[in-house]
This record gives sequence, C-alpha cells and structure tokens, in this order.
Amino acid sequence: MLAGYGGYLQTDDYAGYNAACAENSITQLGCWAHARRKFIDAQKATLSKHKKTGKADLAISLIGKLYAVEKQIKEHSAEEKYIARQQQAIPILTAIRQWLDKTLHSTLPKGLLGKALSYLEKNWKKLTVYTEDGRLSIDNNPAENAIRPFVVGRKNWLFSATVRGAKSSANLYGLIETAKANGLEPYTYLRHVFKELPKAASVDDVEVLLPWNVNTQTIAVD
Repeated sequence: MLAGYGGYLQTDDYAGYNAACAENSITQLGCWAHARRKFIDAQKATLSKHKKTGKADLAISLIGKLYAVEKQIKEHSAEEKYIARQQQAIPILTAIRQWLDKTLHSTLPKGLLGKALSYLEKNWKKLTVYTEDGRLSIDNNPAENAIRPFVVGRKNWLFSATVRGAKSSANLYGLIETAKANGLEPYTYLRHVFKELPKAASVDDVEVLLPWNVNTQTIAVD
C-alpha cells in the first residue's frame, strides 16, 4: 500500500510500520495521544496509593501544554502553525526532554511509569517530527476516530466464515468511511452505487462512482 509513496506516515508504535517506511524513505510520525495515555495509566495506578503529585502528573501536565498550543492554532494556516510550534512548542518539548533524561534512569522500568517513560524515549524522534511542518498533526486521533464505529461494534462481526468474506467486509467499511470523509451520507451514497454499478461497462464507469468523484447534487433520490 505504501509503495511509491513519499512523505509522512503517522502511526502508533507498532513495529510493522518500520520496515515499510524505511524501504520507501517515508518519515515516521509519532502520536502524542498514545504517549499521554501511558502516563494516564501510570497516574491511575498511583492515585489509590497517595494523593501527592507524582512524576506521571508532571508528564501529563507538560504534554497538556503541547495540546494547549495546538488548540490555540487549530484554525491557523500551515505556515502559521509551523511558526507557532517553533516559538511555543519547541521550548515545551525541550523541557519534557530534560525531564525525561533526568527521570528515565531513576524509575523502575517494569512499572507503568517506567513503561511510559520508555515509550517516550523510544519514540522521541517520531514524536517531535510534527513541529517540522505545519501540515502535520500532534496525534493520529482523527484516524482513530474514523475507525471507532467499527472498533466499538467489532463483537457484532467478530467472526467471518471465509477470508473472502472478511475482505468484502473490509472493502465495504472502507467505502462507507471514505464516503463520509468526502461529505456523502452513506445510505444515500450506497443506494446510488448499487443502482448505477450494474450499468458500468468499463473501469472509467466504476471510477465515476468512487466517493471523491460523486457530487451530492448528482445523486438521484428516488
């Protein structure tokens, strides 16, 4: 899927992406939401033990400052975002890095906090890439939100009788989400596709029905 692509790819820490990105000279982009989530898990684990502010709380607070910058520049242009991140986010990242260097080796590695720190250390380069280009995002939450409807309902389609059935389901889910991403109401769009697809006599006829080629004004409503 990534063959011939050049640019950025934003993912979690799944190692399977590393080789694909290296082979295609793709710059990997980390996700601060995943990093923050691990510190939140560590924070929850310590809440029942004591009420003092701990290392996890400090990490969450610093990461929160990065998100505060993003909230402030959400509607800005890519160029404006780049400038704001250089001026505001970079100093925060420097503070986080200094805190990480000081804290990493004084924390037990097998605990939740140790694992959160190790994740941060391992992915640091990927996590800071977003400051290099205003078009980039601090996390991949938009992608996760797009697949959430299927994740929430996965028990409804947990078992597929055949590999072909699973692939067909994946194709249909992908088509629906792509339609939504292109501003189409899924049910209306699918009715349009199922009505017009039997008439298709060439690849061009099929491509006309792809979500990004369909105008909501041209969909016939019975």
